[in-house]
Amino acid sequence: MDRQRTLFLKIVIILLGMTVVALCVLWLPWLARSAAEQAPEFAYLQYPVLIGLYVTAVPFFMALHQAWQLLNYIEKNAAFSELSVSTLNKIKYCGNAIASLYTVGTILLLTQNALHPGVAIIGFLVMFTSIVIAVFAAILQKLLKNALKIKSENELTI
Repeated sequence: MDRQRTLFLKIVIILLGMTVVALCVLWLPWLARSAAEQAPEFAYLQYPVLIGLYVTAVPFFMALHQAWQLLNYIEKNAAFSELSVSTLNKIKYCGNAIASLYTVGTILLLTQNALHPGVAIIGFLVMFTSIVIAVFAAILQKLLKNALKIKSENELTI
């Protein structure tokens, strides 16, 4: 991968991270306050839901950091290394963690009869997306492991 492409992807990662930080700092508190005012019977869920969303941001930023690391390995021509396999493994776990946290949150809201259909759709979209990312990371990890195995076997035969 050439330097321009990795630079572009790093800019995308930075913009994605800045967008999520802005949403967490500016939009989510406003949304929680607005939802509590519109549905006072669920106002007691304002802070638990807000904290839950902030907790799910942690594996998201961990995955962004790992994606950044992977791009650094690609830039240094170390894409086919155990470091890349480890990075993909961490991305897979982050995707699974996000999906698990959203599943728990959805169940908790469902038990409180507070799961609005719009919130459910957004939650399922986030769960689906994180599962897809985890699956692709697992597939790439397996392919990379196989490529490393073939590479080491070829080095031994020469």
